[in-house]
Amino acid sequence: MNAVASALSWTIRPMRPADVPRVAAIDQAAYRFPWTAGIFDDCLRVGYSSWVAQSASDRIDGYALMSMAAGEGHILNICVDPVVQRGGCGRQLVAHLLDIARAADLRIVFLEVRPTNAAALALYAGFGFDEIGRRPNYYPADQGREDAIMLAWEPAV
Repeated sequence: MNAVASALSWTIRPMRPADVPRVAAIDQAAYRFPWTAGIFDDCLRVGYSSWVAQSASDRIDGYALMSMAAGEGHILNICVDPVVQRGGCGRQLVAHLLDIARAADLRIVFLEVRPTNAAALALYAGFGFDEIGRRPNYYPADQGREDAIMLAWEPAV
């Protein structure tokens, strides 16, 4: 566990337009092919379930986005600042989204993840996500494209 992260806990709160610059900065720090600030603005504009993880010192350390329609959820992105990764922030964000899914009576939640993202795969497996397929050439990569592993989670009945 990251020594910095081990001392932190987070409040999960709705993402606001004023959070977008920090959220985009986290994405830039964490991903080789980050989203733009405009994408986050669009997610807020269309009403996706958009959340930030805020530390006790009011620093935004991560975010999560999920769309919901027709009894299904789709986790669009979860990202944690590399400075605090492996400290529980990602786990707290996933748990929050799944609590929302249960409260909304969603039948299933989907997501895609890079096969090279072992930490995320382990995190999702811990929540009971199962692999349901692959999307060929889904993600941009340094050498062309990378497949996506498709995962699904269903709430206990």
